[in-house]
Amino acid sequence: MYAYSHRLSWSLPSNAFSNRVEAKRRAGTHLLDLTRSNPTEVLRDYPHAAIGEAYGNINDFSYVPEAAGKREAREAIGSYYEQRGVAVSPDRLFLTASTSEAYALLFKLFCNPGDEILAPIPSYPLFEYLATLESVRIVPYQLRYDGSWHIDFHHLRNQISPRTRAVAIVNPNNPTGSLLKNVEASELLHIAQTHHLPIISDEVFFDYTLVPNTNATPTLAAQDSVLAFSLNGLSKAAGMPQMKLGWIAMSGPAPQLDIAGRNLELLLDTYLSVGTPVQGALPQLLKIGDGIRDQLVQRIRQNFVNLQWLLNNTAATCLHIEAGWSAIVRLPNILSEDHWTARILEECGVIVQPGYFFDMPHESYIVVSLITPEDEFDAGINTIRLLLARI
Repeated sequence: MYAYSHRLSWSLPSNAFSNRVEAKRRAGTHLLDLTRSNPTEVLRDYPHAAIGEAYGNINDFSYVPEAAGKREAREAIGSYYEQRGVAVSPDRLFLTASTSEAYALLFKLFCNPGDEILAPIPSYPLFEYLATLESVRIVPYQLRYDGSWHIDFHHLRNQISPRTRAVAIVNPNNPTGSLLKNVEASELLHIAQTHHLPIISDEVFFDYTLVPNTNATPTLAAQDSVLAFSLNGLSKAAGMPQMKLGWIAMSGPAPQLDIAGRNLELLLDTYLSVGTPVQGALPQLLKIGDGIRDQLVQRIRQNFVNLQWLLNNTAATCLHIEAGWSAIVRLPNILSEDHWTARILEECGVIVQPGYFFDMPHESYIVVSLITPEDEFDAGINTIRLLLARI
């Protein structure tokens, strides 16, 4: 027998829900998938030709191994922030192949094996995998819901230990759709400053707010009180997950920026993972992404309105959301989430995700994607509404 790394210790077999879905598909059953989150699949007029033209316009494919990324590409990202009223110098931007790689680099930057990163729950269940692959431990802190979501700062403080190396936030959060409020941002920065902890701020849904909110802090990229790393990329900012380009916007006090920047460049220089073509096409890709993003925002807003209308006067409730691609629906706690998702699949032919996929604190919740095509979304939610009426 070969010995494999303990970092691969999680269970590999698929879960029962995935097995049921796969069996339905093998049998040729028509399913409405309300979990789809790939813009290249859900937009029927995705601009493939325009993206191809952006690559076709590149005249120079020379390889220049710049650790932080090509200057022109970083300037294009700086313009992206400038258009949103945020000043980010290209000198504080670092290109990566994805947000996942950005996490891995930052875990390497700050952690030794066995060190800890604080991360929110509920949230997207990627933290645990990325941390484990870096021999780092995720320590969760709670988001609480009382009609809207907020950080439980008492719990966050209690989770800090001598091995804590950074605090991660997701703003807007996935799947709760909650924004970091101004008062929360102030408290978070205070805690980070007091305990000398950098902040890793996942801001991939930065552009996807349902309504403007002047009481929220959309990014930490412009603050200068603590060392912080704002993550984003083409996957969400331009609706181009296939392009494989993300970035880290570093902010904070100048002395810490210089030290962190030198070490981060050393890590990036070790991998040099970002392709030359995507960097060359980046200014045009961001422009094309404006149209993709506008379509997605319009769809998210319309689907959310329809979701609330379809669930009105039913036993289900849509939790308050402010941004992002997902909605959480609370179902009557008469069945477990496994039983609910199984019944919705068997009786409605609809795929939804159980709340425990995202570490929801208790039963019973389902999570649906708001970028699902409108006709499929309405049909799927309507069948769930009819199921609820029969129970």
